Amino acid sequence: MSDAATLYDWQQRARQLDFRNQAFIDGKFVAAASGKTFDCINPADGTVLTAVAECGEEDVNRAVTAARKAFERGEWRDMAPRARKLVMLRFADLIDSHSDEIALLESLDVGKPIRDSTVIDAPGAARCIRWYAEAIDKIYDEIAPTPEGTLGMITREPVGVVACIVPWNFPILMAAWKIGPALAAGNSVILKPSEKSPLSALRVAELAAAAGIPDGVFNVVPGFGAVAGKALARHLDVDCLAFTGSTLTGRQIMKDAAETNLKRVWMELGGKTPNIVFADCPDMDAAAQAAAFGIFFNQGEMCTAGSRLLIEASIQEAFLGRVMHLADAMFPGAPLDPVTRMGAIVDTAQLDRVLGYIAAGQAEGARLRLGGERVLTDSGGYFIAPTVFDQVDNSMKIAQEEIFGPVLSVMTFTTPEEALQIANASPYGLAAAAWTGNLRKAHQLARGLRAGSVWINCFDEGDITVPFGGYKQSGNGRDKSLHAIDKYVEVKSTWMNFSL
Repeated sequence: MSDAATLYDWQQRARQLDFRNQAFIDGKFVAAASGKTFDCINPADGTVLTAVAECGEEDVNRAVTAARKAFERGEWRDMAPRARKLVMLRFADLIDSHSDEIALLESLDVGKPIRDSTVIDAPGAARCIRWYAEAIDKIYDEIAPTPEGTLGMITREPVGVVACIVPWNFPILMAAWKIGPALAAGNSVILKPSEKSPLSALRVAELAAAAGIPDGVFNVVPGFGAVAGKALARHLDVDCLAFTGSTLTGRQIMKDAAETNLKRVWMELGGKTPNIVFADCPDMDAAAQAAAFGIFFNQGEMCTAGSRLLIEASIQEAFLGRVMHLADAMFPGAPLDPVTRMGAIVDTAQLDRVLGYIAAGQAEGARLRLGGERVLTDSGGYFIAPTVFDQVDNSMKIAQEEIFGPVLSVMTFTTPEEALQIANASPYGLAAAAWTGNLRKAHQLARGLRAGSVWINCFDEGDITVPFGGYKQSGNGRDKSLHAIDKYVEVKSTWMNFSL
């Protein structure tokens, strides 16, 4: 759709959508074995978009069987690297050519602004698939330095059947971060999207088949985490599981894997990102814009959300004033309106969770400076105003627990050492940011911050070439970059003796 598309244009396009709402197993759309479905709700108005197949253990078994048979046939696993690359490039091209449709599905399903899903989510998924496609025939195995008469080979082989369980905040982009390297390595994949956001994954499965990915190599099983997700985590014929979601769910998945076949489990979990602004920040306007963006973008439903803003005491009120001015301009609106900067919270459960944290912040003594209430109730949707607390102590719930909503906790510090202590005093370690014009201080902070991604004088920057993942209870392993492929391969050593 053109850049000049209006709210009316997107609404008209939405009325013409043909939702894919069945599981995709062994190259075909199929109903759940039980015949059960669940409603997919539009968070912008509370209406039902469609009823989606509710997969259970039997459906997971069917998908795993199809994936295992496809892997053993070797049609994808043993395909020449260049040929596999061409299939995945076609896959990326199809995502690109259906980008508006996928973006619309994302916005309808989870309430994110169409201006973001058309620029970030759908095209980002295509770029990810394309990048891993291009890597396929450019990764070499190794020959070890061995004595005369011997040969030591170090080779990478696909691990086998990979289950990917992805969240609802960036449904297709998070899926691409996992299925891209897993498919590139030659594995068979089973994708379980969140029950809150299954629609784009089911449409993309159809595009994967159209691109030439063989039957059984890519499957999608919509359903609830406690049933379909648990069945994947405990399945004896799943070799590897990659998960993005809450730390609580991650713990349960690791327990399920440990109690069954000890499948390798890769986790990208929660975060509580500290965003540290020093008085010597080289651009206060850029830092303020990044602080507002960092917590209110995507309704604050981000694992890297800059939910803890640490401001040097000497500039606290002046800087916070800039941030609140920007926050006030990000009042939520209709997700399909291209001017909307902040959309709807994904569902009533998440709405109640965020409002509960706002109440907890007030009860613990933090000062509410902005927002704090549900808005646009006449729409029938789930909207919360941008919310800012100051006078926050780092021990408070709103400073320690992941809210996953548009709630900013503001704290002050007086020295770099104090800022570092506050920043690291968290069970999470996914990301951190710092703003300073002092190069020495920047290096010290980058080394001292216990986080998988550190941004200096920027926020949430990077691309597919750099790895992404966390320290501590933010998980293990890395998405993105060539490092991600390591999660989906076995490294084999073969030692040959030619002296006999």
